[in-house]
Amino acid sequence: MTKKLHEPLLVVEDSNEDFRILQRLMQRMSVQNPIHRCTNGDEVLKLLYQQENDAYPKNEDRPDSEVALRPSVILLDLNLPGIDGRDILDRLKQDKSFKGIPIVVFTTSSNPKDIELCYQKGANGYMVKPMDAQELKKTIQAFVDYWLEANIPPVFD
Repeated sequence: MTKKLHEPLLVVEDSNEDFRILQRLMQRMSVQNPIHRCTNGDEVLKLLYQQENDAYPKNEDRPDSEVALRPSVILLDLNLPGIDGRDILDRLKQDKSFKGIPIVVFTTSSNPKDIELCYQKGANGYMVKPMDAQELKKTIQAFVDYWLEANIPPVFD
């Protein structure tokens, strides 16, 4: 199956080390999707909403749901400074412009309450960050195989 190379991936991760490891693994897996990173919830909102408001002049030709950056998937850490991942998940899934974007939670928390809460708020997936390097590689490979290659997202007009 061909990789959807043009579709951006948004990674919301506050740890520089975790992000570098993720980037390195994806490079080794030949992922060529553009990767955008936010380090906190405020940056996510600013990136998505500011681009929505500033990238296009207001006019009747632009539907409300059209945005400049429309990630094909968001990989979201839960424990973030400022607005945390749970709130970002809730806000994006409540917004008609963004609720169709798959959000996969990628966190160290294996707490069943976090897992249940995230699915209740509309998470499309939940992955626990393994501490073991080989397990992390398998987890990232599974993410890439499904979300960047196999999954067919809905088309929004």
